[in-house]
Amino acid sequence: MKPLADSLRRLGTETAFETLARAKALEAQGKEIIHMEIGEPDFDTPNYIKQAAKDALDQSYTHYTPAAGIVPVRQTIADYVAETRAIPVEAENVVVVPGGKPIMFYTIMMLVNPGDEVIYPNPGFPIYESMINYVGGVAVPLPLREAREFSFDLDEFRSLVTPKTKLIIINTPSNPCGSVMSKADVEGVAEMALKHDCYVLSDEIYSRILYEGKHYSIAQVPGMQERTIILDGFSKTYAMTGWRLGYGVMNTDLAFWVTRLMTNSNSCTSAFTQMAGAAALKGDQSGVDEMVAEFRRRRDVLVEGLNQIPGIRCLKPRGAFYVFPNVTGLKRSTKEIADLLLHEAGVATLSGTAFGAYGEGYLRLSYATSLANVRKALERMRRVLTA
Repeated sequence: MKPLADSLRRLGTETAFETLARAKALEAQGKEIIHMEIGEPDFDTPNYIKQAAKDALDQSYTHYTPAAGIVPVRQTIADYVAETRAIPVEAENVVVVPGGKPIMFYTIMMLVNPGDEVIYPNPGFPIYESMINYVGGVAVPLPLREAREFSFDLDEFRSLVTPKTKLIIINTPSNPCGSVMSKADVEGVAEMALKHDCYVLSDEIYSRILYEGKHYSIAQVPGMQERTIILDGFSKTYAMTGWRLGYGVMNTDLAFWVTRLMTNSNSCTSAFTQMAGAAALKGDQSGVDEMVAEFRRRRDVLVEGLNQIPGIRCLKPRGAFYVFPNVTGLKRSTKEIADLLLHEAGVATLSGTAFGAYGEGYLRLSYATSLANVRKALERMRRVLTA
């Protein structure tokens, strides 16, 4: 048989799902595992959203929709983004997609030619680097350093921007670090994007999971809305990971091409899930606030507990539901530590290197699990790591 395409060898992966599979295999053997590897709220999708999906099925939302999404749903999303980001948005600026990743795929495929440079956060969500490499772009890591609370140095960022820079990717709040970009840093990125005529992919999937302050989108900076693609969705905010529902917000020219990519790949997003998403945005938001408050409680317990384990130090994240503790004091590789915790402690975590080379020396733990599980995980980790 003829060989597969060379480009496949440039694809990375998302280690969280590989670790989840290993953890599930151990569970099948009878071992109890505390799952802190997967970025998935342990809350159930609110009942009013599930009911909206059932109603949509009863109303025969079971067929194709326009590739960009159902127009009233797109308008609902546009109204929500306009309100939360204080920018003008209409339905034609919105493309509804099955999950958040397609906006990463489509943005990079749409904008990046072989040899174009893309600046992306590292440690950062692994699909950024994977897709940059896949299309033949040049992945330029922007280090997020613990010394700056996992933000970045603006001068260092400015030094990375060159005439070949086509796209800048930012993610705030951050996965895996839980850090939140300051308004000054956002404006600093905007300044360089405007100066060098770059696009920005702004991954704002965790924008509602904040523990202090308000979310500030780069699209709010004067002159930036036309060159920004906002990525957002329903998975994290409304505990709808399995529904596969996300969206991008961009200028109409870009929306045309993202829609064309949707037509060539997914055709459209499931009709009844779109209706459920519209209901989520219009309905009672108190469940979101309650979920964030519970995440805050878990965060505080987890950070305090990790800092009591010899060889570990952990900053308190300001958003999302991850901690990114420094484990260099344990004098082992992060992969070795993650394997030890999985097999000996029954705690599934991720090596920081799953999020890029600058993640060496760190672990990522999701506290999207019960407070009881957080406490149990800390007890097991302390026992195994101090033995």
